[in-house]
Amino acid sequence: MRQSVADFHTPYWVRHAVFYQIFPDRFANGDPSNDPANVQPWGTPPTPHNFMGGDLEGIRQKLDYLQQLGVTAIYLNPIFQSTSNHRYNTYDYFRIDPKLGALEDFDRLRDDLHARGMRFILDGVFNHCGRGFYPFHDVMENGAHSPYVGWFHIKRFPIYPYDGRKKANYESWWGIRSLPKFNTDNPQVRQFLLSVARHWIEQGADGWRLDVPNEIDDPTFWQAFREVVKSVNPDAYIVGEIWKDARRWLKGDQFDAVMNYPLRDLCVDTIARGDKDAVDFAQGLTRLYRRYPEEATLALFNLLGSHDTARWLTVCGGDARRAMLGYTVLFTLPGAPCVYYGDEIGLEGEADPHCRACFEWDRRRWNRTIYRHVRDLIALRRSDELWRIGRLEVLHAEGNVLAYARWLKEKLALVVLNAGRRRWEGRIPVRKRRMPRAQNLIERRSGSTVPVDGGQTDVIIVPPCASMILSTPR
Repeated sequence: MRQSVADFHTPYWVRHAVFYQIFPDRFANGDPSNDPANVQPWGTPPTPHNFMGGDLEGIRQKLDYLQQLGVTAIYLNPIFQSTSNHRYNTYDYFRIDPKLGALEDFDRLRDDLHARGMRFILDGVFNHCGRGFYPFHDVMENGAHSPYVGWFHIKRFPIYPYDGRKKANYESWWGIRSLPKFNTDNPQVRQFLLSVARHWIEQGADGWRLDVPNEIDDPTFWQAFREVVKSVNPDAYIVGEIWKDARRWLKGDQFDAVMNYPLRDLCVDTIARGDKDAVDFAQGLTRLYRRYPEEATLALFNLLGSHDTARWLTVCGGDARRAMLGYTVLFTLPGAPCVYYGDEIGLEGEADPHCRACFEWDRRRWNRTIYRHVRDLIALRRSDELWRIGRLEVLHAEGNVLAYARWLKEKLALVVLNAGRRRWEGRIPVRKRRMPRAQNLIERRSGSTVPVDGGQTDVIIVPPCASMILSTPR
C-alpha cells in the first residue's frame, strides 16, 4: 500500500540529530595494513586519483572526538568496493572496499556507534555503477551475447568504455564513461538494487543517502525502495540528493527528506557573498519552510558544505566571522544540521578535489574560534527541543539584518543576524500571532537581560558580521 501525506511519518530521531559527513579516505587512518601500495603521506594535496589511507577503523578510533563535538549521526560517503577514492563507481555492492577494511571493521564501527547511541547512514549509488561491476564487465567481454545487455542502456555494439576518441555507445552519468547508467526498468536490475538496499539495512545501517536520485526518473522505483527499506527498519532514514524543489519526492511514499541545498544557496548569496539582502533571505526562507509537509521539513538534511561543494570557509573568502554567521543559521533552523568533516576546524578548499583534503589532526593548526563556535552551537541545539521541533517565524528583515523566532509552547528564542560591515542598533518586534509573550529575554553570550515592551525588544546592538541569540529565562 502506498503512503500518503496524511500518514507520512519520518524517523523521529532525525529531527534531533546532528550529522557529520565523512569522506572515508580522508578522515583518519586507523589501520595502515589495508593501505594501498600507492598510498600518499597524510595531508598530501588531494587529486582525483590519490589515496591517503583513511578507513573505517580510523573513523571508529575518532568517535570520542565526534561525541565531544556533539555529533549524534554520521553520513558516510560510499564504502563499497571501487577503484576510485570517491567510490561512486561501485564494483561490488555487497563488499566493503578492502582499502577501507573488511566486513568485520564495518561491524565494529556499527557496534561502537550504536553502543554510544549514535546512528549512521550510507551513500547509495543506484543510478550508475563502475565499469568493473560484474554485469557491465560481462557486457564488455561478450558484447551482444552477454546476458546483462538489458541491465544498461546500450545503444549499439561495439561499446567503447575506455576509448575517448570514439562514441561510448551506452548511456552513463553525465556522459562519464566510467559511470554506466543502470536500466532500472529491467526487473532484474530492480531486484538487484533493492536487495542491496535491504542487505545493508539488515546489517545495521540506519538509512540511506541517495546519490542523484532524480536521474532515476521513476516514482515506482523509489516507492518500492521505501517499502523495502521500511519493511526492515521503519525507523531508517531515506534522504535524497536533490538540489532544487523536491516536492514530488516528499509526498510520503518515496523519501523522508532531501539535502537542503536551497538553504545553502541562501546562505551563500546573503552571508558569504553579500549578493542579496536580508529581505531576499527572509522571502527565500519563508518559501522554503512552507514548501514541504512538516514531517519532511523537520527531517531536512541541512548543510553548508559537502564533497560536492567548495568548503564553507573558502566560500566565505576565508572570513571566519561570515563562516560562523552561517553556522548560526545552520544550527538554529528546523531540520537536521550536518557538518562536513573538517569544516568545524576551518579547513579550506575549492570544489572537488580540493574540498576532499585530509582532516588535520594537529590541533595547533585548527581555527579554534570556528571550532568553539560550532561546538557551542551544537550544545545549544541539543540543550532544548525548541531548536529542533519549535515553530519558525521571520520577525525582521532590512538591509543586511535578519531576525527570526523559534518557539515551542511557552518558550521563545530570537536569532538576530547582521551580515553587514557596520554594527546595527534597533528593536525587534516580537508580537506575532500564536507566539508566546515574553517580558524579558536573556542574551546568550553575556547573560544580560533585554526587556520587551510594547511588542518589541529594547534596543539591541549587533556587531558587524555577527549574530545574537536571545531566549526566555529558563
